[in-house]
Amino acid sequence: MSAESLGGRKARMERVTSESSVFVELDLDGTGKSEISTSVPFFDHMLTALSKHSLIDLTVRATGDTHIDVHHTVEDTAITIGRGAAHCPGQQGRHPPIRHRYAPLDEALARAVVDISGRPYLVHGGEPAGQEYHLIGGHFTGSMTRHVFESLTFHAQICAHIEVLSGRDPHHIVEAQFKALARALREAVETDPRMGDQIPSTKGAL
Repeated sequence: MSAESLGGRKARMERVTSESSVFVELDLDGTGKSEISTSVPFFDHMLTALSKHSLIDLTVRATGDTHIDVHHTVEDTAITIGRGAAHCPGQQGRHPPIRHRYAPLDEALARAVVDISGRPYLVHGGEPAGQEYHLIGGHFTGSMTRHVFESLTFHAQICAHIEVLSGRDPHHIVEAQFKALARALREAVETDPRMGDQIPSTKGAL
């Protein structure tokens, strides 16, 4: 995996394995512009929503052995986005890191709480029984939702609690979670001039 800082709070990350090839560019101070191509259409849709609602500019180009399963490509893309976010200069510090947001999509409602803490952790729950078995968009299984969040939060070094509060349609349930996470991230990465160079932790370091 290779990483490159691009100035400001921008980074470029590439990950190549025998199972997939992933290129990511992101800008934490963007406007929500995205160019997404992972060869998994529903995942493209979710990453577009993540960018749009977080205002993080995101370019993703990924290919992989989707003729076997989408798992490798989806997982490696989430890892690469997470690593890219962690690599952005100023990703930690100078902002209030703990933020929460609710997001609805029709009958579905999700809540996300994030802490840009340098201590990766995920708590994920509330999906209705059987959600993990649904095939959404012909490619993306419901079980991949949690796996995306696990891969993203671990490699971005953030703590996230994501919970589905209500929902019936499998598509809506997934998208509400991505929207809630995006909205929480949108505020968590904003700089706060009152912080100066302080690290937002009683430990004094992250």
